Amino acid sequence: MSPRRAKSLATLEKQVTRCRACDRLVEWREAVAEKKRAAFIDETYWGRPVPGFGDPQARLLIVGLAPAAHGANRTGRMFTGDRSGDWLYRALHETGFANQASARAKDDGLALRGAWVTSIVKCAPPANKPTVDERDACLPFAHEELRLLSQVRVLVALGNFGWDGALRLLAARGHRVRPKPKFGHEVEVEVGPYTLLGSYHPSQQNTFTKRLTRPMLRAVFARAAALTREA
Repeated sequence: MSPRRAKSLATLEKQVTRCRACDRLVEWREAVAEKKRAAFIDETYWGRPVPGFGDPQARLLIVGLAPAAHGANRTGRMFTGDRSGDWLYRALHETGFANQASARAKDDGLALRGAWVTSIVKCAPPANKPTVDERDACLPFAHEELRLLSQVRVLVALGNFGWDGALRLLAARGHRVRPKPKFGHEVEVEVGPYTLLGSYHPSQQNTFTKRLTRPMLRAVFARAAALTREA
């Protein structure tokens, strides 16, 4: 399903949440929502594609890989209800982008100021690994999202997949960097009118091993805050 040109973020959200283009992803996300994790057995899982979330006037766009199977695929909001979200929203709160440091459910009162959180792939993929075809099928949604978020000038890419996806989004808008810049934590690249920042993904694999620490993540968003003030 390729998105039609949306007149608003609300229209785009409807297109995203109704998408059933990728059979493997549809089957997986719905199977997870039915089987559930024991800790959430009494909850009703979202089990659909997860749209972006945040401030429509955002100057910062945060780009992740995909919804987590028992996080956003359960709650229906990006980085909500899992440990990666705990790290991300705490960093956003500490740097002035979020009104609170935690994200548990869609109705928990979380609001973003000047930031929007999204993902390249909108459905939770098996083993957190979407295929190239699934990525390419979903990219037009993120591209349309960036078009509608017309004030965005800074992007933070979480992990190598987010970095590659962000570069693809910017290239689709006519801004290309050659040779392709290599992903790294706190790498900063100018791409047309945008600044792209890299950050290790706040996955448990990275946080448990201390490849990513809270000060490291906070530093990326402190830099993003400074850049949005300059833009």
